[in-house]
Amino acid sequence: MIRKLLCGAGVLGASMLTATAAWATAAADAVTETVTEAVAAAPAEVVEEAAVAVANPGNNAWMMTATVLVLLMILPGLALFYGGLTRSKNMLSTMTQIGATAALAMLIWVMWGYSMAFGPETSEGMIGNFISGGSLFLSSVTSDSTAATFSDEVISEYVFVCFQMTFAAITAALILGSTAERMKFSSTMLFMTIWLTIVYFPIAHMVWAGGGYLFKLGALDFAGGTVVHINAGVSGLVLAYLLGKRKGYPSEPMPPHSLTMTMIGTGLLWVGWFGFNAGSELEADGTAGLAMINTFVATAAAGLGWMLMEKLSGHKGSALGFCSGIIAGLVAVTPAAGNSGPFGAIILGFVASIICYFAVSKLKNAMGYDDSLDAFGIHGIGGMVGAIGTGIVYQPMFGGPGDGSTAMGAQVMIQLTAVVVAIVWAAAGTLIAGVVTKALTGLRVSEEVEVEGLDIAEHGERAYN
Repeated sequence: MIRKLLCGAGVLGASMLTATAAWATAAADAVTETVTEAVAAAPAEVVEEAAVAVANPGNNAWMMTATVLVLLMILPGLALFYGGLTRSKNMLSTMTQIGATAALAMLIWVMWGYSMAFGPETSEGMIGNFISGGSLFLSSVTSDSTAATFSDEVISEYVFVCFQMTFAAITAALILGSTAERMKFSSTMLFMTIWLTIVYFPIAHMVWAGGGYLFKLGALDFAGGTVVHINAGVSGLVLAYLLGKRKGYPSEPMPPHSLTMTMIGTGLLWVGWFGFNAGSELEADGTAGLAMINTFVATAAAGLGWMLMEKLSGHKGSALGFCSGIIAGLVAVTPAAGNSGPFGAIILGFVASIICYFAVSKLKNAMGYDDSLDAFGIHGIGGMVGAIGTGIVYQPMFGGPGDGSTAMGAQVMIQLTAVVVAIVWAAAGTLIAGVVTKALTGLRVSEEVEVEGLDIAEHGERAYN
């Protein structure tokens, strides 16, 4: 009897255990199903959060530094460089025009320039080759939005906006080297508003934006040989022709009033140019280091090369020649900064210096234009040499970073195409902007103002008492 009871109890216990196990399994399955459903419902949010790119702090810090270095190039660098080259009665007007132009470019960049050059690719077909669509007043940019670099890293889009903003500002300011000592301040402001809109923003998009015509063509422009220097130099040349020559040029001597200021400006430009060139990598990596050393050696070769040409031409090596060579080397290496080995950069800087020397000393007189401070002779010609030469020094045989997938001749032809497009676009756009400005406000100050000096007549103050 006891045995039967024990057996019954065992069977009952086994049944209870079986039932409990079945219940536990069912409960586990239910929990698993619930969790699975929850996970299935959540991924959209979770993945979305995980996909939000976070700016790399190191790269972000470097790009903020590089942006400030480019600002240093404009104020006080370019202002002192150009100001020292003018006559003393026009020093403040030259510096004021540079500062005001840079400030105007910054505001326009935020209002519609960034959208046209780098905004969301809403423009399709042919139009998308030349401008972006996008929203105005940076309405699509927030503190959380990012801009892609050349790797998987990103930087803050606001930082990228600021960095490119300084490029627009200095390009516009460079033009003033061709117009110094004779263009109205009011005309300068109106001209720059039109010029930035129809010339600079489209060229920046064509060369640097993913949907740009020259970018898709495969043109190499690391930091602005076409976008900045050819653009500014050719625009300055066209505007110089529209303005006409300064009163007394070339029969009267018009030497720089302060080569000391020009030398200081040269040094500041060279220092700031490291932000210009190395910063264009958008990361603090090995290519930025390559751009840095190239900015050292190409510039050094060009500075000495110009002085050598002075000596070979029967003159003394001059401080002005050294400063001119330094700028010529910086201009030439700009498109090749991260696209050349150090040896190629040295050759490029030296060759550009020689060609720019002849452009300033021979070509200007032969063509009869008054490029006051040689913006075309150095930036325009130097930019062309650098842009075309990049197709050569990019090749591995010259120590460049190219992988040999594009033959040298093919790359040089692409570079030449980019140069021609930049020249034609800049010349046509500048002509339009200049003619419109002349019709609305006039371009040039009166003869009396030019004789008195623009400092007093335009701004009511003197650089020196």
